[in-house]
Order: sequence, then C-alpha cells, then structure tokens
Amino acid sequence: MSVVNLTETARDYLKSVGQPNVSLSVNGGGCSGFQYVWNTTEKEPTVENLWIDPIAEMYILGSVVDYVEELGGSFLSVKNPASTSSCGCGESFGIW
Repeated sequence: MSVVNLTETARDYLKSVGQPNVSLSVNGGGCSGFQYVWNTTEKEPTVENLWIDPIAEMYILGSVVDYVEELGGSFLSVKNPASTSSCGCGESFGIW
C-alpha cells in the first residue's frame, strides 16, 4: 500500500516538474494545527516523483494528492481521510 495515492492530473504534473523531485512534509502550525509544506528535493522519491518526509507519513497515510487548476492558480492538494478539520485555504489541517 502506498502512503498516498496520486490522481492522474497529479501524476502528470509531477512528471512535468522533473528533477528535483517535489517534496511533501507536515509541520505544526497553521489555522488547524498542522500544515502541508511543499518544496523540492534531490532525495529518492517515495511515490512517482514525490518524496514524502518519513515523519509526515503517519499524518497523511491514505491521502489522495491531486493537482488542481483554478482561475486563481494551480496547486497540489491533499485530500486527507484522517483530517477532522481544515482551514479555508486547504494548507492546514487537524487530526485530533
């Protein structure tokens, strides 16, 4: 079982980014307690071209990563089944 699942649009986006790989980690903070942190890394990817911080794995296990294109911009989004709350911007979440 993968830590996260990627939608087809996320998979295509991550392939288009190429090297360095995209990284996803989780930090304490944000409106709801935790926040997703996107960056780049030279580390070996966990899933496709996405490296996931091992510490973040327990917070995002079973999540779906999607690439969203909207009028205001485009971004990677995490749909987290463990999340019990989130903020309006979608960058922070709570799990307790």
